[in-house]
Amino acid sequence: MNPNEGIKIKKGTRVSRILNILLKIIGAIIIAIVLFLAIVYIVNIVSNKSEKGKIEHYGQLVPVDGKNMNVLIQGKGEETIVLLPGYGTAAPALDFKPLIDELSPFYKVVAVEPFGYGLSDGTKKERTTENIVSEIHEALQSLNIDRYILMGHSIAGIYGIDYVNKYENEVSAFVGIDSSVPTQGGMDVEFPIGTFKLLKKSGLGRLMMKFGNDPYEGLPFDEETKKQIRMLSLKNMYEATTLNEMEHIYPNFVAARNLAFPKNLPLIFFIQENNTGVENWIPLHEGQIKDSVHGKVITLEGDHYLHHTRSKEITHGLREFMKEIK
Repeated sequence: MNPNEGIKIKKGTRVSRILNILLKIIGAIIIAIVLFLAIVYIVNIVSNKSEKGKIEHYGQLVPVDGKNMNVLIQGKGEETIVLLPGYGTAAPALDFKPLIDELSPFYKVVAVEPFGYGLSDGTKKERTTENIVSEIHEALQSLNIDRYILMGHSIAGIYGIDYVNKYENEVSAFVGIDSSVPTQGGMDVEFPIGTFKLLKKSGLGRLMMKFGNDPYEGLPFDEETKKQIRMLSLKNMYEATTLNEMEHIYPNFVAARNLAFPKNLPLIFFIQENNTGVENWIPLHEGQIKDSVHGKVITLEGDHYLHHTRSKEITHGLREFMKEIK
């Protein structure tokens, strides 16, 4: 008998044991991952059903294109302001609350929640600027609102420039809150739509939100309002309507490049003083008012959601501007 055979057998047995242990560890890890994902998925389904009954209704539903669009109206001023949200704002009427509260003693404020936002229905209609603008106008027509100041945040600057050209006789002024400009750079991004759909369906999106930073921490919102915003954020996050709008962001920006605000339309922009994300942010807005008979740019310290922290300044600035042009 070869004396080395025993050694080989022992070595082989040891390697086999190590391999078996490794396989068991890998198997346990795979099972743990599958169980974790299953728990996240089930918790998301249960939570969605539970939260659906806890979401409180606000505003009023208006029939638009065979669906319902939610609109909040506050204040009884002689002049009307129509508020339009930035992209992805889950609950616009609640998100605008600090600004609505400042404006409503002087104006009738109409906060529109486009399809896919807030309490409004979703839609399968393509989220082109043309469709979005037409739907918002139909909602206002249903409410017999035909003369107003149009005020919009972020991407509403793109929809707004189209809107005021189509319904110039209805809009008395346009107000931009850190509003987008058609020629700004960085909008030709290819978004991972498939990944967002997976995050929504799997429940991982909910998990990410749970352990992420609270975007409303330290802001002038009561706890109940923040709770409602959170539930509506989870409800509307990565929904088909807003994902379709995401796909149309760049084409909508490109289409708006052929447009300019009407020369005689009063135009005022409240924009970030130090926007490090978009090159030439202030000059871009100054370029939009250069041919306006009544145009003004006011810079404010704050982040992109200026209406969260600078509502008093926005209200005061708007009122003074409207007095100057009369």
